[in-house]
Formats: sequence, structure tokens, C-alpha cells
Amino acid sequence: MTVAPSGPEFPIQDIPFSYRGSWLNISPVVAENTYADDLHLISHQTGLHPVLRLAPAGAGTTVVATPALLSWRNGPGRIDAVYDGPDTLRIRGRRLGLRIAAAARTLTPFSGTYLYLDPVDESHVFTSYETGRRYRITVLSGALHRAEGVQALGAADRFLDLPGDQHWEIAIEEYATARRPYTASSTFDQLCHDRSTEFTAFVDGVASWRSADTPAAELAAYVLWSATVAPAGFVTRPAVLMSKHWMDKVWSWDHCFNAIALAAGDPELAWHQFQLPFDHQDEAGALPDSITHSEVLHNYVKPPIHGWALRHLRRRLPEPPDRAALAETYGRLARWTGFWLEARRAPGHDLPHYQHGNDSGWDNATTFDDDRVLETADLAAFLVSQLRCLADLATELGEPADRWTREADGIRTAMLRDLWDGERFTARNPRTGQRRASRSLLDLMPVALGADLPAPIAAALARGVETHLTTHGLATEPTDSANYVADGYWRGPIWAPSTLLVEDGLRRAGYTGIADDISQRFLALCEKSGFAENFDAETGAGLRDRAYTWTASSYLILAAAQEERRVTGG
Repeated sequence: MTVAPSGPEFPIQDIPFSYRGSWLNISPVVAENTYADDLHLISHQTGLHPVLRLAPAGAGTTVVATPALLSWRNGPGRIDAVYDGPDTLRIRGRRLGLRIAAAARTLTPFSGTYLYLDPVDESHVFTSYETGRRYRITVLSGALHRAEGVQALGAADRFLDLPGDQHWEIAIEEYATARRPYTASSTFDQLCHDRSTEFTAFVDGVASWRSADTPAAELAAYVLWSATVAPAGFVTRPAVLMSKHWMDKVWSWDHCFNAIALAAGDPELAWHQFQLPFDHQDEAGALPDSITHSEVLHNYVKPPIHGWALRHLRRRLPEPPDRAALAETYGRLARWTGFWLEARRAPGHDLPHYQHGNDSGWDNATTFDDDRVLETADLAAFLVSQLRCLADLATELGEPADRWTREADGIRTAMLRDLWDGERFTARNPRTGQRRASRSLLDLMPVALGADLPAPIAAALARGVETHLTTHGLATEPTDSANYVADGYWRGPIWAPSTLLVEDGLRRAGYTGIADDISQRFLALCEKSGFAENFDAETGAGLRDRAYTWTASSYLILAAAQEERRVTGG
């Protein structure tokens, strides 16, 4: 049994085994912060649903995961799994048995999994109410040892056993209602070779600059590659989900970081990432809060970082977008900006407001402890950046640009006049006018304006940023704050997007030394603790969802920039 080389090993507890374009993965993560003892086949159609439990027969079995191949190993026994396209897995065993069991046991008219033998091709099929899909197991070599619960109803066990005393191979397919009987078009080893080749080509595109100084680049690329799904449901384009754990959505600012990271190596996928939320822009011009296979949520929005992101994206694209694509993007970005100017400014106010911390992306930051509806400096700064981007686009397209420049200048003036207290930016209640400062890093985010800030204010923000810097990076609440919580979401942990926005702003404001320090600490953090949703600011431990794509993307963005500076001496 030969196996093709297939890239870096990774911990299956942290990162799921999946394939570009697939809505499936194999993982022990079966719900939010819930880990099963055995690996499961998970589907993300209609949500995260563990469909089949994959339990090897031998006690003490270990798992080795690489981008192309997943293996269970126990002494001389071994089971290997590889993807045969986005909706099919091939699994083969030698001297190690495997039980494939329904993960949802109870079968009623409204829940559970049903198992039957298909008389058309003698395959066994599990049907899942939760995903609305079928999962067909076809034996390609060897024979089943046992089938239990065929056509059973209620709480009966439903499983298939593959023997531990012979070689066997099966295919597992996910499909809707019917498809032709499965026939193998490639050998198992050829599939391993093909998957390895595909992944290597992807890495060579998005991280061609990688070196021994960026040891996590390949794994970061795998997190992106494996979290990519084909268009389905409300997902209108090829999309990089935030994770193929429970954060299996696209949020309307997370996608920007993935687009930037992909731009140089996979420009088509990068462009799709940027545009996807705009496909669901509503009549008011607002982007949805999030999109996934079976829902689009508009209960919140996310901050308007899209002008900032578009500039970074375009700088990295190997070829510029054509005029039609640029004109469409200009119209979409103008409508998104118009939402903030028209629907989110109180009468007589120059500054827009958030309705909740969730709108900012910093859900529970201490900025929002006293009031939820707030005019904040981060929002104003992002909008200024977006308005300046629109002015540039308008000029490029031969459209009037003055209105965008006037709005940008007016909001910048109001931000400095109404929210700066001489040392720090404050947040203001738009109804009462009451202002309040917090110790959240959010209040320092206008540093993202870079050189568009007055020099004394940029200097004060740079000093403020340093008070958030721990051994591992930028704490979102200083560790000496009374409100600091180690696993407090935006009340302490280190996050990738805040790191990247601050680092970029400081660099453009001329504070390259601090920017370099922030970048190096974040890169070292990912190399130590992986690509978690966020990290403990004091220990560096990964927290929450452990395979988060905007973290992987931020690593790739910062690592690529570091390598470029090393080569050019910049």
C-alpha cells in the first residue's frame, strides 16, 4: 500500500480534513466546542451536521492527517481516506476494521438517519434528515462484515462494519436524490497523488515566497484551501468559509482578509471572496451580517472596511480588474457607503453610528459596556478610508469624485472634533451626546487611517497601541484592565483582524518599528499555536474555533510582507 507525499501533518483535533470545493469534512468536532471520541463525517449543508461516525476497531488507534490523506494507524493495521472530488471519499483498510455508524440515532418523521440497502446496485445508503442528503457506501473490494439496523426505525443502532482480517475499500458519496452507481475512475494512490498535486499548486500560488523563516505558511494555505466550498444554497460563488468547524459562515468583514491573502496566487477566488456579500446587498445598500449554505442574516451588519480592503486587494492582483468589473464594484461600494451616510446618521449628525457591538465586529468590546448605540471613531475612520477609495475609483472611471472627498473630509473633521479628548478617542451616544472612553483596543482603531491622521494624534495612538502589546501580540483589552478576561472574546484575546489593521495603519503612519514588532509577534504566535479564532493574550493558547481562515490569511499577508521587506530591504 503506497501513499503519495501530501504536505504538512496537522492535528485533526484542531483542523478538519477536507478538500477544496467540498461541503464535507472529517473531524471530531461535532458541534460548537464539542469534541467526540471518534472522527465523524461532517456535512455543512444546512448547518454543521455530524452524519456518520467513523470508528476503527482497534483500541489505541492514532490519526495522522495531511492535506491529501487521512490515516488511522494501529500496529500493522491501517485505514486511509482520500477525497475523490468534492462530494466523495474513498476509504481503504488493511488489517484494521472500521465501523460506519449513523451519528443521529433517533428516527422520527422529523429527525434522524435512515439506513437501507439499495436494490439498484446493492449499496447501503444513509439518509439524513438534518442535511437533506444521502450518503451512499459502495464496497469496491473486500466485503462488509456486518450491516445493522437496515430499514430500522426509532432509536435502533444503524451501522456497517468492515472487517479487520482482510483488505477492503469503499466509496462514500454525498448526493441529493439519485445518481448512477459509483464506479472508480482512478486508483486510490492516483487520487492521493492528484490531491497532493492540487494542494501543492495552490500553496505555490498563494505562498510562493515561503521559506524556513515562515514555517506555518503551508498549513495556513491548507486552512484556506480546505475551507473553500463550491457554490450552493445562498453561497453564490466559490467561498472560503471562516471555518469547517462551527463557524461555517462568511461574515461581511472576515471575507476581506481572505480576499487579500488569496489575491496574488488565486486572483479569481480572491475576487469572488470580496464580492460574495455584495451579492446579498439589500435595498438600503447594507451588506448582510453573514451568509452560509441555508441562511442569510441581516440582523446586524459589519464595519465598512471594504474600501481599505479593496485597495490592498487591487495592489496584490497580478492583473487589474476590467472596467466592467470595476464599475460594478464601484456601484456596490457606493451603495454600501450610502447605507452608513443615510441610514446610520442621526438628523444633524456628521458621524454614523453602530446599533450594537456586533455591528462593529467586536461584539462585546468594553467600548459598548454602557451604551450599545454609539458613534465610534473606528467606524468613522473606516468610512473615511472607504470614501477616499470611492473618490479614487470615481476618478479612474471618469465619474464625479468631489462628493466622496467632501464626505471623507467632513467625517474626518467631525471624528477629530467630536470624539478626540486630547489623549484618546471616545465613543458618543447619538441621543444624549454623552461621551465615554474605554480601554478597548477598538478606541485606537483610527490608527488604520495611517498618514491621513494628524501627526500628534498618530503619535498618541501609537503610544496607546503599545500598552496593549503582550509577548504574543495585541490584546484587545489590556491585561491590567479590570475588564480583562483571558477567554473573553473581544475583552482581552488577540485577534487577527485587529492585528492586521493596526499593523498596516502604523506602518503607513511611519511607525515601522512598532509595526514590525506587532507583525513578528503575531507570526510567532501562529507558528506556536496555529490558526485559532483568537488567542489568550498572556499564554498565547489558541481559543474557540481552532481552524479560522482569517487568522490563516492574516498570517499569510504578514508573512508575505515580511519576506518582501527582507528581499527588498524595505
